[in-house]
Amino acid sequence: MGSSAAIVAVLLLVTSLLLYGVDGILPNCNLFEGSWVYDASYPLYDTNECPFIEKEFDCQKNGRPDKFYLHYRWQPSSCKLPRFDGEDFLERLRGKTIMFVGDSLSLNQWQSITCMLHAAVAQAHYTSTRTGGISTFTFPTYNAKVMFSRNAFLVDIVSTPNGAVLKLDSVESGKIWKDIDFLVFNTWHWWLHTGRKQPWSFIQEGNVMVKDMDRLVAYEKALKTWANWVNSNIDPTKTRVFFQGVSPDHMNGSNWGESNPNINCKGQMLPVYGTTYPGGQHPAEAVVEKVLKAMTKPVVLLNVTTLSQLRIDGHPSVYGHGGHRDMDCSHWCLPGVPDTWNELLYAALIQN
Repeated sequence: MGSSAAIVAVLLLVTSLLLYGVDGILPNCNLFEGSWVYDASYPLYDTNECPFIEKEFDCQKNGRPDKFYLHYRWQPSSCKLPRFDGEDFLERLRGKTIMFVGDSLSLNQWQSITCMLHAAVAQAHYTSTRTGGISTFTFPTYNAKVMFSRNAFLVDIVSTPNGAVLKLDSVESGKIWKDIDFLVFNTWHWWLHTGRKQPWSFIQEGNVMVKDMDRLVAYEKALKTWANWVNSNIDPTKTRVFFQGVSPDHMNGSNWGESNPNINCKGQMLPVYGTTYPGGQHPAEAVVEKVLKAMTKPVVLLNVTTLSQLRIDGHPSVYGHGGHRDMDCSHWCLPGVPDTWNELLYAALIQN
């Protein structure tokens, strides 16, 4: 009986490894299809453990009264997402650097990962510095750096006597991306800004300069320029490249089934139920997928758009600055949705 039980146990283990792999992830499983489930063991940290969190992301400290949004976990439909292991993440990062490159949504994700890691190894010393548009969070014990480079468009903006020019075919800023071990890129949020929030006066491609153009077309041109830079400059044996995908906003309630389009993220306390978003695929995400498919160098798409679309409850709304001065349905509360982005990043790392 004992030997039979041992044989059965071994067979079950082998079957499990064949089906799920060492890390519990089904081979070829889509981690980005699924739904949000309530899990009392979440969140992964308390912002009180992370004094460096930006005030705009700390919704509880800013007076948000509800707490349900803190306890949701992403559950893929046909496999399991490994729970984040901060110590293991840092071991994999030992002697290396990871850099998040993008806009304030990348800052959101960078703040999340630094807090997740600090909470996991609270005894480990850390330093945090900022020089110009680059922030560096270092764990000296691991000789590991977690960096954020603020770059809203990935392509260049240059100053001219006539005003700032967005150059769709130039990536001079890419010099600082070279020799980084892990790069996580993101851009979209700023492409739709107009008026005082628009940081350029003209758009240029080659010798052609215009006052404006279809923003989705401009976005695709810029992404192709970035893709060409990656294809020409990245050695996949030394650097792994990720693209974060498009983070959605929730300013129009009709996108998730509200009869009144003026309803936004304010007061939302629950995610959209189910696995699909009523508003359908985000147009910018379709552009990202198209550009990445045409690339010659490997880039891992962290396809966070749909799972983030479902989280109408996850934004700061009026609790981004501790008052009712503005409405933020673009960024995310911490703890919150960006933690899941980083769990997916971790899953991508351990799969390889």
